[in-house]
Amino acid sequence: MSIARPLLAASSLLAAMAPARAVEAPLPLWEAGVFGGTAITPAYPGASERSTRSLALPYLIYRGKVLRADRSGVGARLFNTERFDFDIGFALSLPARSSDVPARRGMPDLGTLVEFGPRLKIRLAEPTQHSRLGLELPLRAVIEARGGLRRQGATFEPRFVYALQDGQQVWHVDASLGAVLGNAAINDYFYGVSPAFATGQRPAYAAKSGLMLTRLGLGGSYRLQRDWRAFAFVRYDTYTGAANRASPLLRQNSGTSAGIGLMWTWQRSNSQARGPDE
Repeated sequence: MSIARPLLAASSLLAAMAPARAVEAPLPLWEAGVFGGTAITPAYPGASERSTRSLALPYLIYRGKVLRADRSGVGARLFNTERFDFDIGFALSLPARSSDVPARRGMPDLGTLVEFGPRLKIRLAEPTQHSRLGLELPLRAVIEARGGLRRQGATFEPRFVYALQDGQQVWHVDASLGAVLGNAAINDYFYGVSPAFATGQRPAYAAKSGLMLTRLGLGGSYRLQRDWRAFAFVRYDTYTGAANRASPLLRQNSGTSAGIGLMWTWQRSNSQARGPDE
């Protein structure tokens, strides 16, 4: 979930809300409830303007052997060992109106984006019983849902993730360092300016494939009571070295996102998740 524009509620909040695996305490097969939160993020990667979003939505976590809906996303796990995990999943990002962004005024809105594709996760090390260092390699096709479905390119987001949690699932923290790379189509979606939309302050520009941003993230959650959990995240993106720094739509050198929220568990299964990485 993660080409970095208002991915906030649907991606950033979900990524922070659920606890990481606890070695001593198996997790229930499924949990259902409600989560709500607020996040502030750039309107799109490199925008000068910021968006504030608040959501309250039902959630479902399912930890099946193949079908999964958890803190890592929603999809199908195809291969899992003690060191490697391969799955196919999807993520959703929210739309942004060009009328709210002076640099894009008069251009088409940025629609809801659905990302779909495979991801390889490699467990690099477990420094302690309750910590893990891993490498994630997701490759995602990007489809825009706005007046129909249109393919808008593809992204690749390699990232290192260090996760730390206590054995009783009271709290967890994870830190990540990664990069987002896009092909020419998705970069043009964000940063391209066709001649029809060019102005004196916004010259025509054809985007090229390459680095979109480099990201440092920190997130975590804390169990307040059995059925209540608080979560928060903060992200710092830098566009130094981005392939399309010359675009008139890439207005900032860096951007930050942050969010907080609460999750309430209404029901959970008596049966427990099974497998080496519950």
